[in-house]
Amino acid sequence: MNLHDLETFVSIARLGGVTRAAGQLHRSQPAITRRIKLLEDNLGAPLLERGRSGAMLTEAGRTFLPYAEAVLAALKDGTQAVQALQGGDHGAVSLAIVGTLAGTTIVEQLRRFSAKHRNARLELRTANSFEVSDMVRRGEVSLGLRYFADASPELISRQISEERIEVVCSAQHKWGGKRLRDPGQLRADQWFSLPMTRHHDSFAHLVARQLASAGLDVPVMTIDSMTAQKRLIEAGIGIALLPESSIHEELRLGTLRTIDVSHLQTTVPIHVLYRKNGYLTGASRTLLTLISNVPVRPSSPARNRKRK
Repeated sequence: MNLHDLETFVSIARLGGVTRAAGQLHRSQPAITRRIKLLEDNLGAPLLERGRSGAMLTEAGRTFLPYAEAVLAALKDGTQAVQALQGGDHGAVSLAIVGTLAGTTIVEQLRRFSAKHRNARLELRTANSFEVSDMVRRGEVSLGLRYFADASPELISRQISEERIEVVCSAQHKWGGKRLRDPGQLRADQWFSLPMTRHHDSFAHLVARQLASAGLDVPVMTIDSMTAQKRLIEAGIGIALLPESSIHEELRLGTLRTIDVSHLQTTVPIHVLYRKNGYLTGASRTLLTLISNVPVRPSSPARNRKRK
């Protein structure tokens, strides 16, 4: 068993197939297959099984995967620790961030960091909150920014800010840009939400809690992306509770509006993540301090309400 075997196995597990892993690792499919066979022989158990949709992990594969990922992450930590001896702001700083947060003041902090630390290479990836956690856990990135906390024992999850959640409607909605005292007047509208997950800290659960607290026992249509929700809202098909940073451009353009409903007002926490036992370079620690000490707000004015 060697690191190449582990790297091959983890790539297949993440990408879901031998062909895709071969392309990522720039190796032939027979070479990939041989490495997996050697690994399985060493462990004395099959790790993968082939299906029509690609390679799937066996029970042994699912059990072994986090250990293989931990070994590769530890190797990356060691490499970064040695490279960091060159200086406190040298090397790469990798950050995974939820896409909507790219529309906040966090981007300005990243710009300032890059301008001040010329020797540090900033690598950015965008994903949803659960994917951000997975990338940090696997050591693919040093830091992560996501909505809600992650209770995983191998991660440090620290709240750095919170973001306002808005009731969002089309530009033509009769309550657009106004204050609404009775949330019951939104009972006839079609509400949208992201799909429910097994995690109680999610946007879908937050929406359900807010609607219940406002006494709105209404059917909610599941739409699996915020972008799709916004396009449907623009078309006048429904309304939704969405984070402020995700709508600031549409508010600026006037294609969406907000409704001020005190009973539905809430915020969503923003957390920074890093591995509990992982190594953070000096540059990574500098970036962590920078983004932890600045309030997260939309990067441009997003208000379009008319107070009545």
